[in-house]
Amino acid sequence: MLAIVYTLITATAGTSTDADAWIDRQRATETQALVHTVVSAADKESMRMRLGDEVAQNASLSSEEIAKKLANPVASLISVPIQSNYDQHIGPDGAGDRFLINVQPVIPISLNEDWNLISRTIVPLVHQSDVLPGMGDQSGMGDILQSLFFSPVKPTKDDWIWGGGPVFLLPSATDDLLGGEKWGAGPTFVALRQTGPWTYGALMNHVWSFAGASDRADTNATFLQPFVSYTTSDAWTYTLELESTYDWETSDWSVPIIGVISKVLTVGEQRINIFGGIKYWAASPQSGADDFGFRLGVSLLFPR
Repeated sequence: MLAIVYTLITATAGTSTDADAWIDRQRATETQALVHTVVSAADKESMRMRLGDEVAQNASLSSEEIAKKLANPVASLISVPIQSNYDQHIGPDGAGDRFLINVQPVIPISLNEDWNLISRTIVPLVHQSDVLPGMGDQSGMGDILQSLFFSPVKPTKDDWIWGGGPVFLLPSATDDLLGGEKWGAGPTFVALRQTGPWTYGALMNHVWSFAGASDRADTNATFLQPFVSYTTSDAWTYTLELESTYDWETSDWSVPIIGVISKVLTVGEQRINIFGGIKYWAASPQSGADDFGFRLGVSLLFPR
């Protein structure tokens, strides 16, 4: 191409010097353009790498924040935990075992700029074997526990987060041996503090029965759940907690010590939290669970 242009310029200008100068300028221009293209491509690739790092960092930070919200029972985060538990040595002769799946939707509702209402529901799905001698197996739904927490949007001056409200026990069991056949109600309260990667606090409730089958035992129980957790920058959370219950009718404690490890992940476009851990029954009634058990599960997350 340059040879053709060279011939035309030589014919027009009458000398080869002008043509040579013009071609030198063209080559210099093409070289500059090539260098600019290479540099621009390198700059773009470098920018892509920087943006990729920033996006990955932001995604990690987002997962960390979600993990911290999961450690807060009254956080403004819609979640549906599906928690499976296995316990053993249940019943008068210690020969029974129980698989329990708790479906626990948590739905925050904004009341106004100062207050949220958090609905926490526990729907137990149970399969148990030889819990009562000669009764065999039972499978179905247990009694539903519904809690409602009224919680300030902002923490206190000392960075405490709290919420309180009513709790209701609904006799929804599909088998008499999976529930108490009693209606119950009472107060529930939670208080916690989040400092850096640490979250610590306690959740409690007390339920009294007020109606139901007259031939079943009354419900008069206090539930106390102190907890502490540590969340890493890559959204791993390590939790230690008690889920203790005191039965005022029988003067018995049930105290499982539970250690759980969880991780926030993204599957497609869905955020999830997977978790697993072990429990040890430090105290239980004579016919209650004993020794070790385990917990596994997944939570579907819907950040707002």
